[in-house]
Amino acid sequence: MKGITVTLYERTAGQPDAFNRPTYMETAVQIPNVLVSPAASGGEENIDQLDLTGRRAVYTLAIPKGDTHEWENCRVDFFGESWKVIGIPTQGIDDLIPLAWNKKVQVERIE
Repeated sequence: MKGITVTLYERTAGQPDAFNRPTYMETAVQIPNVLVSPAASGGEENIDQLDLTGRRAVYTLAIPKGDTHEWENCRVDFFGESWKVIGIPTQGIDDLIPLAWNKKVQVERIE
């Protein structure tokens, strides 16, 4: 199994704007070997996500072991589209998970 390369836009805090609201700068980072799968269609996990956040996940991304990037609330580009990470990434213990991936994030389409 081999994943695709996705572009993660890491957010760093910038100076507040004129109304004292936080601003953010995005830095593009290429993340190789990310597995992309459709989110559960109508399953319990998808319904829970909709109930908790008011958003519906479209894809689930499996992130390779050893990745230290911040994924929460970031933008991700793949399949020629832009997506936003929703919810909190979930991560398992490397030694207890077979294969090369140990973290999952869900994304929704940015319109």
